Amino acid sequence: MTRINVGEGDDARQGLMTLVITVVELLLEAMEREAVRRMDSPKLSAEEVDRLGRQLAAIEAEIEQLKADEGIEDGVDDLRMELDGLVEDAIARLDVDADELDRPGYATIGGDDDE
Repeated sequence: MTRINVGEGDDARQGLMTLVITVVELLLEAMEREAVRRMDSPKLSAEEVDRLGRQLAAIEAEIEQLKADEGIEDGVDDLRMELDGLVEDAIARLDVDADELDRPGYATIGGDDDE
């Protein structure tokens, strides 16, 4: 299993901040995708769409300021790349596992068995 090292001693604070900001950025990206989905629906008024966009932009600006204040811009970018790599590896493993299930001798749940 891959571990995320936040550092030790004085480096631990910066490592922990890097981890927290990275997680917050990931959550913000998910929120932005959901916001775009909602903006595309007729359920929100133009005023609500504008307010939502301004709020997301303000959050993003605060995150960028925190990264600059803490000097962790590069650390966050590095951690994001590592996490992207982990996700890609996990997807590749899922693809391999799915291919193995197609081989004879593997039982599937809810498959088209003749039993």
